[in-house]
Amino acid sequence: QVQLVESGGGLVQAGGSLRLSCAASGRTFSNYDMGWFRQAPGKEREFVTAIRWSSGRTYYADSVKGRFTISRDNAKNTVYLQMNNLKPEDTAAYYCAATRWTSVMSSSEGYDYWGQGTQVSVSS
Repeated sequence: QVQLVESGGGLVQAGGSLRLSCAASGRTFSNYDMGWFRQAPGKEREFVTAIRWSSGRTYYADSVKGRFTISRDNAKNTVYLQMNNLKPEDTAAYYCAATRWTSVMSSSEGYDYWGQGTQVSVSS
């Protein structure tokens, strides 16, 4: 089992920045691929970004490329999501997720463990 706890959400003005953290406990964190997803009210959960544990390869949704950066610190069992130049359409609950492996990093179905989410609200 892997337990995930997100933090760092909040209210920010458009153009501002936030850094989300996802602290993992349980199994060996460094062996898990990690992803971030988000869900806005009335919308389906959507992929934001992900990172492979073995290669460090990263993946981004087109809507966040150039603005968001995923990183991980295996020594701290933590994955981060740095969000810059935030837009009102980034408003959502953000969830981190973990999987031993999935062929499609952008699909939520491939992830086994989920955090409880942290709210990000961007005002215009």
